Amino acid sequence: MTYFHWIAGSILALAWFYRLLGAAFGVPKITDIATPEWNRTPPGSPHVTIVVPARNEEAHIEQALSQLLQLDYANYEVIAINDRSTDRTGEAMDRVAAMPSAHGKLRVIHISELPAGWLGKAHAMWTAAKQAKGEWILFTDADVMFEPEVLNRALSYATAERADHVVLFPSMVMHNPGERMMIAFFQTLFVFGHRPWKVADPKTKDFMGVGAFNLIRKSTYEAIGTYEALRFEVLDDMKLGKLVKTSGFAQRNVFGHGLITIRWAHGALGVVQNLTKNMFAVMSFRPFMTLLGAAALGFLNLMPFLGLILAHGWARVPYAVALFSIFGIYVGMSWMSDIAPYYFVLHPASSVLFVYIVLRSMVLTLARGGVVWRGTFYPLEELKRGLV
Repeated sequence: MTYFHWIAGSILALAWFYRLLGAAFGVPKITDIATPEWNRTPPGSPHVTIVVPARNEEAHIEQALSQLLQLDYANYEVIAINDRSTDRTGEAMDRVAAMPSAHGKLRVIHISELPAGWLGKAHAMWTAAKQAKGEWILFTDADVMFEPEVLNRALSYATAERADHVVLFPSMVMHNPGERMMIAFFQTLFVFGHRPWKVADPKTKDFMGVGAFNLIRKSTYEAIGTYEALRFEVLDDMKLGKLVKTSGFAQRNVFGHGLITIRWAHGALGVVQNLTKNMFAVMSFRPFMTLLGAAALGFLNLMPFLGLILAHGWARVPYAVALFSIFGIYVGMSWMSDIAPYYFVLHPASSVLFVYIVLRSMVLTLARGGVVWRGTFYPLEELKRGLV
């Protein structure tokens, strides 16, 4: 058993410490466009089309569109798409469009039917982008709130960097400990599985996409095949980034604390619900890969805590190194978000919940023969064929 603890502990220590070092040296290289340096107007003030898809978003859409109409950037338009909503989303959109401040700036498209072979959101994005007049297209979500200066800052950065695609990480609004616990774990997992500081390097395969803020040149968007290339892709935001990177275009991701905000979920169970749709898709809808991923998730995140209890003597040292590294990531995240480092003590609980999410996503998808998303059923075989 001592040999097992030395081997398991060493693997965990190396894995987590390597990621801690990578984040410690890499994250500071990511530009923060909320700093005074980027408070300026981009040269030429290129025209921007902001695309906002919405299905059953009556709780947020009026405020989100109203904030978009108050951006301090002069040369832009907003296209809002009501994607077959069964609530009052469409009415709220039309109400905002009737406001004097929206004239010439906001267009509303109502979609009543979804063509075969499309996910609803992808089809809404594609439909709006076909009518885009801008040199740039900003794809966002209906529950994202914008500060007035964000477009000036993002475009100034994109111009300076000669970027083709800019991803801005949103600030998460969290109202209770359950949300903070789960989002802290998700961010830790993100740091372990991704290297956002490598996205700008054309020699790496690292890519990025965020549904809250995907700003892309229209010419680049068309060159990668538009949203038609993502028509049945559940992870459309990340896969948009993948297409940009693999096609050889310049991709960047940036921080901007408070420039855009979103409340991603209501409570820990809200996070569970939101991610259930995605996790089996992350595993490419492969049961064996999903089971292996769930086991790896448990080993990486639970074993450091268990090992420290079960091991004896010096065999505890590598587990302690792993735990120190995980805690270091929590400390680093606390500098960029409103999640305190002490949420580290809840890491085992959130680990169990995430393993549950992975398995729940697989079981529900297989049992249903597909995914139910926003009231629409999408068959599993079509989802597999639509993977990018």
